[in-house]
Amino acid sequence: MSDEEEELRKMRASSLPYELPTYYKWEQRATFYHPMMAGSIDGTDVVPHDRAVWRAMRSKYKPNKRVVGDPNKTIMIRHLPPDTKESTLRELFSKCGEITNCRLVRDLVTGKSRRYAFIEYQHRRDAKSAIHELNGTVIDGQAVVVDEECQRTLKGWIPRRFGGGFGGKKESGQLRFGGVERPFRRPIPVNSKPIGSSGGGNDRNSGSTKRSMNNRDYNNRQHQYDHSNSRSGGGVEYNNRDKRQRR
Repeated sequence: MSDEEEELRKMRASSLPYELPTYYKWEQRATFYHPMMAGSIDGTDVVPHDRAVWRAMRSKYKPNKRVVGDPNKTIMIRHLPPDTKESTLRELFSKCGEITNCRLVRDLVTGKSRRYAFIEYQHRRDAKSAIHELNGTVIDGQAVVVDEECQRTLKGWIPRRFGGGFGGKKESGQLRFGGVERPFRRPIPVNSKPIGSSGGGNDRNSGSTKRSMNNRDYNNRQHQYDHSNSRSGGGVEYNNRDKRQRR
């Protein structure tokens, strides 16, 4: 990266309302929401890479005040099959603890499922347990994503319909990171000095050493990321028709 490009990047980064993550200071899960950060694989982008990010940054979203219950004890289930019933969700998720409320979101006009639901538990530890144990579970032939409720717990939250959210498909080119489905990856220390370097940049091998270190770090992170998400293809299958579980 040239000096001019570095200065331009710093200027754009300074206009953001948050500090860019670094190799030494970063989190896999978002602690707040910003479309620019969520649209970046490691949270370090300073220019939106798709139009939906621009749309999300211009959007003003206010959480629904009619939603009741404790958001810290509530989980969200996404990617549900259209024919999944609320009773199916209650039966499966009650194995993690006592359920206070279960709501399968439906279209107000057609009454059809919008393929996501919210479940509130009696205890917060049970909600955490459900996320850990049931994320990636196959329900009625479809692997689902189980995550925390975001609209009331994550500051700055912008839902998917406004260009924000988490997850997404590779085919769309609008992936969002920082959630349980696609956590952030560790930023690569592009401008860091290799271990053992005396500084100054006079070493002929310093550039190749940096590239080698960065490549190894990226490959390691890629392996860890793929391994952590491989469980979503397996998981536990829960079929509404026969009410049986099998691994």
